[in-house]
Amino acid sequence: MIKNKAYFKRYQVKFRRRRECKTDYYARKRLIMQDKNKYKTPKYRFVVRVSNKDIVCQIFSSDLTHDVCLAAAYAHELKRYGVTHGLTNYAAAYCTGLLLARRVNKKYGLDYEGQEEVDGEDFNVEANPEGNAPFKALLDVGLARTTTGARVFGALKGATDGGLYVPHNDRRFPGTVRDGNDFNADPEVHRKYIFGGHVAEYMETLEEDDEEAYKKQFGAYIRAGIKADDLEDIYSKAHAGIRADPTLARGTMEKGNSLTRTEAKAAEFPKKQWQQQKLSVEQRKGRVRQRLTALGYKKIE
Repeated sequence: MIKNKAYFKRYQVKFRRRRECKTDYYARKRLIMQDKNKYKTPKYRFVVRVSNKDIVCQIFSSDLTHDVCLAAAYAHELKRYGVTHGLTNYAAAYCTGLLLARRVNKKYGLDYEGQEEVDGEDFNVEANPEGNAPFKALLDVGLARTTTGARVFGALKGATDGGLYVPHNDRRFPGTVRDGNDFNADPEVHRKYIFGGHVAEYMETLEEDDEEAYKKQFGAYIRAGIKADDLEDIYSKAHAGIRADPTLARGTMEKGNSLTRTEAKAAEFPKKQWQQQKLSVEQRKGRVRQRLTALGYKKIE
């Protein structure tokens, strides 16, 4: 195609957030559009975003002017439940989705416990005909690749096991194999990923094959005294802790903009003086005398 004057006259620049690879407007339109006869009844999106150091799970609704965040959970919050390392793997994504689901159900007083025994089987919440319906949200993966075993599906599995109703199937869970038009899921493989079994296998293999590479790759685990056999127990305790209290308070030493420092922490991290205090004339003269003395001048008036 020749890009002539007529082509450029009709060229339409994409939206800014699409140019920045932040928003897929083709998918967003279908996720937020609601029937016009359902006035003030928004659709809810289960938004999952994965960065280099964190996993973010949020529940959003949209109106004519902006998005509204109803609840959020972050992988760095898992440190409160004993998961201190590997905060961006599949097992951490599952825990983050579970944490968000339990927070949403607690916020709205919903008594859906979800799947308490984690076995890797596909699970969908069934509505209670005599009570409230489960909270329904549609999975929003943004511009992430929806490949088999992607971490966004770990967060999805955690949210559904936590009691949210997120319409899905098991085609993209870890261990699923395609045979023609059929998809055969493997719950055992999926359970292994949920409890960090793939990480444990890699730790054991690397430790046997290359000791130096093992120390370099899992140095933080070694310093914390975490071994391959400890991972399943760590994630099991995290699941139980999240179900027991999904709104666990932030620790006094945990980072955060809204953290109020105690006197002990203020003593450990003293307040910094960014602006230099104003010096008197005598103090300035004293600083000059010190510099001249350091340069070797013996007589200073």
